[in-house]
Amino acid sequence: MSVVDSTTSETINLNEIYSFLLEVVPKCGQVIRDAFYKEKNVTDKANYADFVTETDTKVEKILTETLKVKYPKHNFIGEETTQGKVQFTDAPVWIIDPVDGTTNFVHKFPYCAISIAFYVNKQAQIGVVFNSIRDELFSAIRGQGAYLNGRTITPSGVTELNKSQIITEFGSGREGEHLDVKVNNMRVLIEKCHSLRCLGSSALNTCYVACGASDLYYEYGIHIWDMAAATLIAKEAGCTVLDPDGSELNILNRRVLVSTTKELAQQVISLIKPVIYESD
Repeated sequence: MSVVDSTTSETINLNEIYSFLLEVVPKCGQVIRDAFYKEKNVTDKANYADFVTETDTKVEKILTETLKVKYPKHNFIGEETTQGKVQFTDAPVWIIDPVDGTTNFVHKFPYCAISIAFYVNKQAQIGVVFNSIRDELFSAIRGQGAYLNGRTITPSGVTELNKSQIITEFGSGREGEHLDVKVNNMRVLIEKCHSLRCLGSSALNTCYVACGASDLYYEYGIHIWDMAAATLIAKEAGCTVLDPDGSELNILNRRVLVSTTKELAQQVISLIKPVIYESD
């Protein structure tokens, strides 16, 4: 499988990159596993609920430096190194979240993951999400299906809201007006579905819909690095991936909806109210 880089007309071998990535990511996963049950050095970012650990920084550095040696012409967008507006162009770019679910990681809740995606021409080509604590490696190459630990995955196929399990999140923001809308959305949905879950990792939430462990996930306030890899995995598994308003997903707009079916997606879209954030 290959793709032509529109900025240089060069042909990029995706299978070769995918194989290399599957060598690199488990090694970084070991770094997370080694640090998981230890005390962490935590530094606040936007607020007391949005923070970074030394492991986030270490894993992103390892990934970036390793990939730069192998692919020196590629660009990088990383959660811990990106400042200001994201520079997302047609050029080949790696989009990295070294520990998606940092709060879970700090609290030793085993639901955090490395998320790494490779984009060319602003299209997702490769996505890998690895929860090293539970040894769950989700992966996909565009057009070649989605996998969990090498096994093909498919979504549940649930079409009715009253038979569904939904995942959503409050996120790290604490703005009162945003929380009010999120709580009201949950209040509306819980009356109509089997259950609601808030598990704390956008990438894993998406992958769990992709493999049939849940039926729909939506969230407002996430970033490009939270969804870049997992949304490809979900699409390759056969999920419906949209903006929560029902339009085409734009990964810079900080919101996402992933559903096992179009029918279920439309039922949820008709009930929830938007929360608007400044784009990445």
